[in-house]
Amino acid sequence: MKTQRIATIAALLVVLSWTATPALAVSKEIIQLQTQVQQLQDQMAQMKQSFDERMGVLQHLVEQSTDNMNKVSTSINQLQTTIQKQEGDSGAHVDQISGQIQALNDTMDELKARLAKVSQQLETLQAAQQTLAASQVQQQQQAEMPPPDVLYNNALRDYNAAKNDLAVQEFTDYLKFYPTTDLAGNAYFYLAEIQYRQANYQEAVKNYEQVIQNFPTGNKAPSAELKKGLAQIELGQKDEGIASLRHVIQRYPKSNEALQARDRLRKLGVSSGTTARR
Repeated sequence: MKTQRIATIAALLVVLSWTATPALAVSKEIIQLQTQVQQLQDQMAQMKQSFDERMGVLQHLVEQSTDNMNKVSTSINQLQTTIQKQEGDSGAHVDQISGQIQALNDTMDELKARLAKVSQQLETLQAAQQTLAASQVQQQQQAEMPPPDVLYNNALRDYNAAKNDLAVQEFTDYLKFYPTTDLAGNAYFYLAEIQYRQANYQEAVKNYEQVIQNFPTGNKAPSAELKKGLAQIELGQKDEGIASLRHVIQRYPKSNEALQARDRLRKLGVSSGTTARR
């Protein structure tokens, strides 16, 4: 309990440092997050107890079926020994014992099938428990995350302050927990910008492409197309880079990005059209 209180106080201090909203609003937000986290923890504890009970029953059934199989095997061996000792008896007596053996074999096959079915159910429950636990952990992490606008603003602030490592972590967290918001495209763009600054052009191209493909109407789409072309040129992919710059001009002809694309193409000695200048 003491550890939980310390963790709660620490989480409160972190949330207070992330946002500049009034103290009353922050306290309400923290209480809501704390309540969500507690509810998730209670749910996980209840699910774990339920799974443990069901798995205990299944394990008992497996052990019971195994014991029955062992007993049947012992009985078969005893009957086979009896047959060998009574080979001189009448054929009818042998047929009777053989029938008993066949019945025992059938019972053993049935027990094997039941054991296989129980084992499969046990594996299914274990997999479901693991999946549920992972989902609960992710939901708990999301509940502990600050709201999307706070997380994004913190990331943008650190990006502008050139705190690249911190900004990368914050933008990555934003995309992990809020991948479908309007600002997700901006988060991809700023991740690409950091990678471009660090001359990691290959990864930068991938994140610029995320903006272009998944957020084509976003406000960062023209810049992403331009910077993708520049990164491709830096990678030595001149033809692909020229194609990207020309696409900027074609799609956003009156934009500032189109002016920059024309200037770079001019410095490369090629036209802004579809053919190179000889």
